[in-house]
Amino acid sequence: MENILTTTNISKSYGPVKALNNLNIEVPKGSIFGILGPNGSGKTTTLSILLDVLKPDTGTYCWFNNPNDIYYRKKIGTLLETPNFYHYLSAKDNLKITEAISGRGNEADIDKAIAMVGLHTRKHDKFSTYSLGMKQRLAIGAALLGNADVLVLDEPTNGLDPVGIVEIRNLIKQLGEQGKTIIMASHLLDEVEKVCTHFCILKHGNLLISGPVKEILRNEDILVIETENMAALQQLLTTLPHFIELKQQKSFCEIYFKSNSISPAEFNAYCFNNGIVLSHLEVKTKSLEEKFFELTEN
Repeated sequence: MENILTTTNISKSYGPVKALNNLNIEVPKGSIFGILGPNGSGKTTTLSILLDVLKPDTGTYCWFNNPNDIYYRKKIGTLLETPNFYHYLSAKDNLKITEAISGRGNEADIDKAIAMVGLHTRKHDKFSTYSLGMKQRLAIGAALLGNADVLVLDEPTNGLDPVGIVEIRNLIKQLGEQGKTIIMASHLLDEVEKVCTHFCILKHGNLLISGPVKEILRNEDILVIETENMAALQQLLTTLPHFIELKQQKSFCEIYFKSNSISPAEFNAYCFNNGIVLSHLEVKTKSLEEKFFELTEN
């Protein structure tokens, strides 16, 4: 898969503080890529470097697989801070000002961007009449001016109520389905899990993990089972070569295996052939929250 962005050993320090340490990530074209990490992990520094706001101490990055493209910033729309618009102007008039300042797009692009973020029926209404979610959608519309191929969003749902969060989540999904590449920093693990196709986790400037969401969250197979013969099951598990551990819950247990080592059907048949009847069997995927805390707690 073609990469829209590649970073190579990017490092950045603020005095004695190492904000980034040899960051290497690849963002596939058409992906929704989440950058996760606790406060102080290097998320904002990463975005600032990628957008030429900051210079790295060492390392390089390449947009659009072309290190000689000096016009790459024209292809990137950004939302890095709380959107600032004139409250007494309409959405369309505000975007006209944004277009004039940024030099990206034209009037046709303004109408297209407003339509893409679902505000076409309210484009002549004053900004002051918008809900929080609508204001954030307009900010994303401003980032889309000039038909940007890539959107870089810093905490796009920060400060929104639940309705606004759902609005922005759905909008990001729709833009991804339309072929836009979206890079978003966020601390809302649930939102990233619902929206992103790929993600990375940073801690103290170090990259802990990076890759497709589904692959990373399925590095172990977890089976949730119930049986009346738990003692026999525990004994049987010791004979399975790819068994990792068993976690006993109140009325069920979770069994961890190496990824792709055994299917639910094979496990059910193995138990039955050894005299153990399962009353419940389902596959569980580790949540992003579990993976995040597993990697960042130490």
